Amino acid sequence: MVVTLMRKNVTQDFAGAIFGVSQSTVSRRWDLLRPVIGEVLADVVPDPREVLGGGTVLVDGTVCPTWDWNAVSDLFSVKAGYPGMNLQIAATLDGVLVAVGEVPIHGARHDAHAYAASGLAERLRDLPSVADLGYIGVEGINTVPHKRSPGIDLDPSQVEFNTALGRIRAAVEHAIAHLKTWRMLSEEGGRYRYPISKYASTVAAIVGLYFFAAYE
Repeated sequence: MVVTLMRKNVTQDFAGAIFGVSQSTVSRRWDLLRPVIGEVLADVVPDPREVLGGGTVLVDGTVCPTWDWNAVSDLFSVKAGYPGMNLQIAATLDGVLVAVGEVPIHGARHDAHAYAASGLAERLRDLPSVADLGYIGVEGINTVPHKRSPGIDLDPSQVEFNTALGRIRAAVEHAIAHLKTWRMLSEEGGRYRYPISKYASTVAAIVGLYFFAAYE
């Protein structure tokens, strides 16, 4: 039942109807078992180096939609166009998920801040990494596209480099899309509707379940 809530992002009333229990029972089980799932499955989340095998890692951020609580500041992401939480994602060049930053960051914060604040920078320390323009100047990111200066066009070699890099980076978008089949994280699945204080434990449970299904 708890996994269904995360996988399909149905309401607790709907989950109660499916499993033949009251909404209050669903709520209690959600609060009891959600953190336990994340804690128990933490051991199956691989070290990034085990997945990469020494290869290059692709880095990107994605904003997962939430309700817009007036009491919670900095949730609205101008880039995404809705309130949410920024998850930092790492993937292989083949689009295989490598890691998810353990600390979700409020959606208004830039990827350049979120990369370190999420804990992902530490997990990927010393690994060759590629990211987009949002990570220019970020410590630990090795390769980013060339940025056009005001009034100055990129030269043909820079344009060619950016195009090739864009093709390579498409793989991290595939990894993000795959993670977001857990609809509590996706735009199509509605929005995360629980207290924001429970968001980190929700992400930990989803990431644990994701890697458990992938590798166990």
